Amino acid sequence: MNISAILSQLLVKSDRPGVRAFFLSLLTLTVALLLALYSGVAAEMGNLVLAAVTALSSLVLAGWVGVTLVPVLARRTPLRWLAYKMEYRLTREGWFYIAGIFVVALAALNTGNNLLFLILSSLLAVVLMSGILSTITLTGISVTLDLPAEIFAGETVRAGVELENEKLTLPSFSLRVEGVPGKDSTRAAVLETPVYFPYLPRHDSVRQWVPLVFPRRGVYSQEALRVVTRFPFGFLEKARRVNLRTEVLVYPSVEPSQDFRAVLPALQGSVESLKKGRGQDLHTLRDYQTTDSARHVHWKASARSGTLKVREFSREDDRRVLLVLDPALPEGMERPTEKFERAVNLCASIAWYFHETNAMLRFRTAGAETPLAPAGEIIWDVLRLLALIEPQAHSAGADLIESLRGESELSKVVLTSRPPGSLPEDLWNSAYFVFLPEL
Repeated sequence: MNISAILSQLLVKSDRPGVRAFFLSLLTLTVALLLALYSGVAAEMGNLVLAAVTALSSLVLAGWVGVTLVPVLARRTPLRWLAYKMEYRLTREGWFYIAGIFVVALAALNTGNNLLFLILSSLLAVVLMSGILSTITLTGISVTLDLPAEIFAGETVRAGVELENEKLTLPSFSLRVEGVPGKDSTRAAVLETPVYFPYLPRHDSVRQWVPLVFPRRGVYSQEALRVVTRFPFGFLEKARRVNLRTEVLVYPSVEPSQDFRAVLPALQGSVESLKKGRGQDLHTLRDYQTTDSARHVHWKASARSGTLKVREFSREDDRRVLLVLDPALPEGMERPTEKFERAVNLCASIAWYFHETNAMLRFRTAGAETPLAPAGEIIWDVLRLLALIEPQAHSAGADLIESLRGESELSKVVLTSRPPGSLPEDLWNSAYFVFLPEL
């Protein structure tokens, strides 16, 4: 990029009224300075009237600039560099370097050797240059953190960390981006592993992909990031905080777990349709009729019974499921947190199973539910509720269990920690229960 291109970019981005005010104030102050110098010369020559007039004119011009043009420039100038809060820390190498400076300084003072004073001044100049270069490296840097839209607990995802150098002429070197712990200790940070950028070109951006794993469901937040550098000599570690409010909702894992594999056969049987139709799942066996097709004859059953038997199939479009998670936990339950999290993951796996089998699904928990709809339309609403659900007192779920007695048209799958003897008899006979203490 040549100088003319840089100047053209600066001209495009510049605030032209502000630029005009700047050059007008510069010209006016130059005239005021010349009048002040001329008033001094006139006073030495004995022309007191001319000296008073030129001095007064100089003060008027300077005052006019201060009253009219300076506020305009102050309002139009975004002094972002004043808002940069720099953090400083001497590294171990820096402490050794400072100790060497003190040794050279003592030797120079004791001996009065000019060469030692020259070496001392060079060492101090290196410290000053290190501070200036590190500040230039950190200024004009913006950070962006990109995450996938759907994140599941325990799965590795690729997060994008992008640095943009807004400086038109100078690159940046040796930058490290790291997360800043938030004030809310209940929420884990998003970025816990530092990301290193060896080189950031001028007026350009660089993106690095970082593998991240969120071990548990819930909300993760990142309030700010720190851009850190030890450039150029490693004596001083300087950092700048970049505010970056980011929240991530992590869904519970939907991978088939051991608990899911254990309940899957019974789960499949409990939601079979009670109506026959053109499906793939076996509904029942009956005696052969003359209108039946020979391809539906069940030959093994016919051989055992001695008469022809035909298969009838269930309707695939009749899987209407009510999935219920009772968050109430009884007092004295062993490992309640662990079992509740296993129940949440199991509930998410069951919901995902119905999503893959194109079932009609409704989800219900204490204080929230989704409408009955194809599982593909509400699956993310279900996972969002499961990501945020928290255990409740044992008395909080009584109304939830009672509300299930009127859902006779739906196959019910209920995850609860209540003992079997406390469940209504009609509900016990019409629903499939998974008990949390048995997980």
